[in-house]
Amino acid sequence: MYRMNPQRLAWLVPGVALVGILSGSAISAAAQTPAGNTKARAKTAARTPADNTKVNTRDRADNAVTADQQKENATDRDLSQKIRRSVMNDKTLSTYAHNVKIVSQGGQITLKGPVRSAQEKQSIEAKAVEVAGAGHVVNQLSVAPEKAK
Repeated sequence: MYRMNPQRLAWLVPGVALVGILSGSAISAAAQTPAGNTKARAKTAARTPADNTKVNTRDRADNAVTADQQKENATDRDLSQKIRRSVMNDKTLSTYAHNVKIVSQGGQITLKGPVRSAQEKQSIEAKAVEVAGAGHVVNQLSVAPEKAK
């Protein structure tokens, strides 16, 4: 009876992890993408800096509000959820706008992240004020420059 090499089988069968578990062999190395593709991806990643690198540096300041400071009480979670839902339901907003950070702390909402225009910035702030009330929203959104084509 013909017995197929598990490394070859890993390339043929979806669910490579299951094959590795069942065969007892170390297929994980063979299941990874070929070295050439990994190197190409690494070169591409090295050439394309993240859009938010400077923002991440700014967020390391001691007084900066970050998403991990979101409170876990029901009121704050509910506020963030309502604002997020309102932002996501507005299909006129860019992907950047849909991905802004919404942090609630004791009823105070902080909006952070890049958006594509001043109009998006105002729209998101208005949605937050509608949910949380005037005087409870800190708008730290920034307008990201257009990408060069």
